Amino acid sequence: MSTRSSWIRTALGGAALLGVLGASGFAQSGSSEEGKRKVKTRVTPAYPELARRMNVSGKVKIEVIITPDGRVKSTRAIGGHPLLVRACEDALKDWKFAAAAEESTQLFEFDFTANN
Repeated sequence: MSTRSSWIRTALGGAALLGVLGASGFAQSGSSEEGKRKVKTRVTPAYPELARRMNVSGKVKIEVIITPDGRVKSTRAIGGHPLLVRACEDALKDWKFAAAAEESTQLFEFDFTANN
């Protein structure tokens, strides 16, 4: 069984973005398992306004199939609130990865936190 280590990257850091988004936060983590593709272009999922108003928060897990040339072929929700899942899938479609010899699959976890 491979050892899975994850890290949190603050995707909405900075005072300017916090001013625009109010007191909501967002983080994305990934797996550093062998054979995982490096992300070349990352699009941050937007925290849906409806989810923010409803105080919907939590983690979303998305499985991504990546083509050999680094494009996202498809996404599949593994878990999370539907309002948040949609935002993650929409953003992931614009991600670009390093090229590889064959198609690969990766799992990404996003964490949405609504602060009042």
